[in-house]
Amino acid sequence: MIKAIVEKLIEKHKTNCPFTLAKNLNINILYEDLGSTMGYFSKDFRFKFIHINQSLNEKESIFTCAHELGHAIYHPDVNTPFLKRHTLFSVDKVEREANTFAVELLLPDKLLQEHADHSVFNLGKSVGIPTKLIHLKDT
Repeated sequence: MIKAIVEKLIEKHKTNCPFTLAKNLNINILYEDLGSTMGYFSKDFRFKFIHINQSLNEKESIFTCAHELGHAIYHPDVNTPFLKRHTLFSVDKVEREANTFAVELLLPDKLLQEHADHSVFNLGKSVGIPTKLIHLKDT
């Protein structure tokens, strides 16, 4: 299901760049000092924001943007930072969905087909997917 939505998004916007997609979807990107937090998504009234830690390197920023874009699409009304701090609600499912979205966005099947001589693992690393999350790719 996530893979199909990502494929439609890529096809409609002709890109898998999370920054371009965010712009096309009217989601503002803010770079901030977030301490140990890589990023988060927020929605204030009609305005949507992806907050990215300004100290991340380029690949980390790309993955973080893709992950938070997943939240923007799948969980637009879920405040995961609030839930983590103030409730006993497990955010594992929403985080897994956002990670899966990011992996599918950054590692689409077309890329795998174009680079069939490379492993999914190496391609995933080259586009900024954390090693421990590459297994989320639906091949």
